[in-house]
Amino acid sequence: MRIEHIRNFCIIAHIDHGKSTLADRLLEWTKTLDRREMKDQVLDNIDLERERGITIKLHAVRMQYAARDGRTYQLNLIDTPGHVDFTYEVSRSLAACEGAILLVDAKQGIQAQTLSNLFLALDAGLEVLAVVNKIDLAGAEPERWQREIAELLGVDPESVLLASAKEGWGIDEILEAVIGRVPPPQGEPGAPLRALIFDSYYDKYLGAVPTIRVVDGELRRGMRITFGAVDAAYEVLEVGCLRLRRIPLEQLGPGEVGYVVAAIRNVSHTKVGDTVLDAERRAAQLLAGYREVRPMVFSGLYPTDSEQYEVLRDALQKLGLNDASLRFEPETSTALGFGFRCGFLGLLHMEIVQERLEREFGLDLITTVPNVEYQVVLTDGAMVEVENPTHFPDRARIERIEEPYIRGRIVCPAEYIGNVQKLCHDRRGVFTALHYLDPQRVELEYELPLAEVILDFYDRLKGSTRGYAGFDYEFLNCRPGNLVRLDILINGDPVDAFSVIIHREKAYEHARELVAKLKELIPRQLFEVVIQGAIGSKIIARETVRPLRKHVTGKCYGGDVTRKRKLLEKQREGKRRMKQVGLVEIPQEAFLAVLKVGE
Repeated sequence: MRIEHIRNFCIIAHIDHGKSTLADRLLEWTKTLDRREMKDQVLDNIDLERERGITIKLHAVRMQYAARDGRTYQLNLIDTPGHVDFTYEVSRSLAACEGAILLVDAKQGIQAQTLSNLFLALDAGLEVLAVVNKIDLAGAEPERWQREIAELLGVDPESVLLASAKEGWGIDEILEAVIGRVPPPQGEPGAPLRALIFDSYYDKYLGAVPTIRVVDGELRRGMRITFGAVDAAYEVLEVGCLRLRRIPLEQLGPGEVGYVVAAIRNVSHTKVGDTVLDAERRAAQLLAGYREVRPMVFSGLYPTDSEQYEVLRDALQKLGLNDASLRFEPETSTALGFGFRCGFLGLLHMEIVQERLEREFGLDLITTVPNVEYQVVLTDGAMVEVENPTHFPDRARIERIEEPYIRGRIVCPAEYIGNVQKLCHDRRGVFTALHYLDPQRVELEYELPLAEVILDFYDRLKGSTRGYAGFDYEFLNCRPGNLVRLDILINGDPVDAFSVIIHREKAYEHARELVAKLKELIPRQLFEVVIQGAIGSKIIARETVRPLRKHVTGKCYGGDVTRKRKLLEKQREGKRRMKQVGLVEIPQEAFLAVLKVGE
């Protein structure tokens, strides 16, 4: 295929604006799949994606399209996620493309994540094709959004296309616009090989299989390749393109998107963002790759069965190959044993990773309460980064604690301004700006502590605006805060899995709710179980699980009262000894309850 007949593009949008449906129609229109192979969300091949109706992973697929000018074009489509937690997936897709279809719901209009993804595409230098989707819906306002998008992009409103992916309206116009407006890729066929790894997955028979975009040179079967970050050479066993399955080809040339199989057993060798090179003729300059992702939320993952620790480690390595934004390192917990401290981009990302580990690798896991990374300045001037409450330094050594802040953009109907402001102020937010996008919709900007956002902020925001609000955020800086470590003691022993770093003003309420919830979940023992919330040595909340009673005086049917008293005294002494040596069994539901405090 000649390079001027290749087009690489992706679809970007806010969550639930119709990306996967449009991808389905494009595959159908270009006859990439037979009608019998078609199904809804055909590119969403993870069960979780289909169940939740969201895209979690980017997916690449090659299409052939006979255009109106009589030529056949190769279209490489990369479907992207829309949720704010998966922005890194979007940024990786953009690096492999020259154009992006910006999809906007004709009923909901421009949302916070729409703007965020648009700015990512413009920063990457991509040609943006705006499309107003779902024009068949009752209450749709396609002309209004055409005007607004045109104003935002500084283009003619006529260039903003109208479509209904569900009904198949406007698909031809979108394909023709991709060919006419998206520039072909640039590259030198005779230059040394340079290919960008923008995704990767692990196959138990083939090893690590990177998904690549060839920039310069050619990738052929039988040649030896190496990587920019790793000094190891592999023989290429197979190259090809992706059409929901691997299609072997003789070679991949400049501008083409596909995969390479080279029996790479070491999963760390195919790092996303690295450059694939010819081992015999190395290129002098590597590709730019991606900026290092910064995890925002940290949590511990522990197997319920300690013998599954090795299985969990292998599973995280393989999943980390497929999800480049996942970070993990080993850690131990007094209560939970051996596990891993994992870094995620957000709470949904954390939830998806846990579910994928349990489903795809058959693990049974316990997740500790999520935390963000704090910067603790000590009295001697040193600074330590703490993402695990158990590593919190002694209070006497701390000069100040700084917590991460984000800049949040919220787009919502004007009638819900009061609800949004109340929610943000309850979460210690600082109001910075309010813009009317039109008479009915506003964009609010707040600076919020990340710790107040990670748990249930998005759900509360949707609830307080009847689902109409869109939310997007970016890291801002770290600021000093009045933070403390809250510990939960079970019979005087701290359970590190329940420890949290929290603002002092919210510690008392959180402690009361948590100990009350644990009282309901911890089963009664033969001895009294005392549950306490403590800041340092100060107890701020307490609940007691009463012991099970055994009727030891039932066999006494008469005689002196001292006989009964003697039996009761003996029982009391036995329970006292049992409390000292007895272990309290904490069910898994109790660890999950920490995530639901405040609901």
